[in-house]
Amino acid sequence: MCHVARVASDQEASEFFARVRKEHWQATHNCTAFRTLDTQRSSDDGEPAGTAGVPMLEVLTRRDLVDIAVVVTRYYGGIKLGAGGLVRAYGRAVSEAVDAVGTLTRERHETVVLAADHDQAGKLENALRAAGYHVADAEYGRDVTFTVLTKDPDGFDVWLAAQTGGAVTAIRGEPVNVDVPDR
Repeated sequence: MCHVARVASDQEASEFFARVRKEHWQATHNCTAFRTLDTQRSSDDGEPAGTAGVPMLEVLTRRDLVDIAVVVTRYYGGIKLGAGGLVRAYGRAVSEAVDAVGTLTRERHETVVLAADHDQAGKLENALRAAGYHVADAEYGRDVTFTVLTKDPDGFDVWLAAQTGGAVTAIRGEPVNVDVPDR
């Protein structure tokens, strides 16, 4: 069985591995692999060298996955798989688990903040969503303030001017990373 977690550091990967090992302490092997932007590591956990952790890490590398940790837990069932069988079994377990949970792509977006009066707000919010913009927040006070995420802030400014006749302008905020599910 394969366990998958999102991790941002070596420390988070180690903590995840420890939780799985504690839960499956009776397992014959809890082989591990992880990748972040800075580090990658794997462990065969007693399996013959290079037959478990390395093929697990190769799946993550081949798919260009980062910020991920995997543990394949194996309970010995009396059948010896041989080196080739172990390599295939561990690699397949990670591949199938990643397919099952899906992946995300991290995209850089710009934050834009705009304020509209209450009379315009409903129409503007509908237009934003219809145009595919992500409305991250809407605050209702004297005016309605929308926080919108866009990959193209210049194009957004043009779109907003056309939608509102120039009555509403956007103020640019900090860039953010947004995780978008892969299709």
